[in-house]
Amino acid sequence: MAGQGQGGAGRPALLVKIVMAGESCVGKTSIVRRYTEPGSPPAGDPTSSYLATIGIDFKVKPVTFNDTRVKLQIWDTAGQERFHTLSTSYFRGAQGFVLVYDITNLDSFQSITSWMKDIHEKAGDEVDVILLGNKCDKESERAVPKQKGEKLAWEHGIPFFETSAKDNVNIEDAFSVLTKEILEKKSCVLYDLDVVALSQSKKRTCCAF
Repeated sequence: MAGQGQGGAGRPALLVKIVMAGESCVGKTSIVRRYTEPGSPPAGDPTSSYLATIGIDFKVKPVTFNDTRVKLQIWDTAGQERFHTLSTSYFRGAQGFVLVYDITNLDSFQSITSWMKDIHEKAGDEVDVILLGNKCDKESERAVPKQKGEKLAWEHGIPFFETSAKDNVNIEDAFSVLTKEILEKKSCVLYDLDVVALSQSKKRTCCAF
C-alpha cells in the first residue's frame, strides 16, 4: 500500500466518511459501538441498552494505516422506512459503506439489493462497500445461509464477512478491509485540520500519499 514513511505526526489526519446502511434492527448501532467503543457492553448484555437509531448518529474512530493517520467518521443511519429519505441523504460524499443484514431475518437480506441501488444513486459507482451478515452468534436461528451472502457479495464485487457484535467476531477485520480499500483507491478525502485559519476553509483533496 502506498504511503509508507510519509504519514507521521507531522501530517494532519485524513478524514474518511463511512456510512452504515441496512434495515432497522440488523445491528448497525451495535457494530459501530463495538468498533468505536471496545469497552462498552455488547448488544444483549443486560447492562447495555440499544434502541433503534432515530435519524442519524455518528462516531469517530482514529486509526493508522502504514503510518498514515486516519479519522473514520462512521455515520449510523436509521433503517426504518420513515427515515429512509433522511438516511440516504447522508450517503452523498461518503467514501465507504458498511451494508448490514441480519442472518436470522430473511427480509433484511432481501432488501440489500435495494440498499445497493440507493448507494450507487446517491454516492456513485466508485465508492467502496462491504457486506456484513450480522448476528452469526445466533446460528440456531439462521434464516440466511452463509453461501447466499457470499454469492450476493460476489455478484456486486464487494468483500463479505459474517459478524457478531455481541461476540466481537470479524468487526475489526471488516472495518480494516474497508479502510484499506478506500485508501488504496486514493479516494478524495478531507484533511482534518485541528487548527483552521478563519480565512481558510477545509479543502477537499485527493490523498496523494
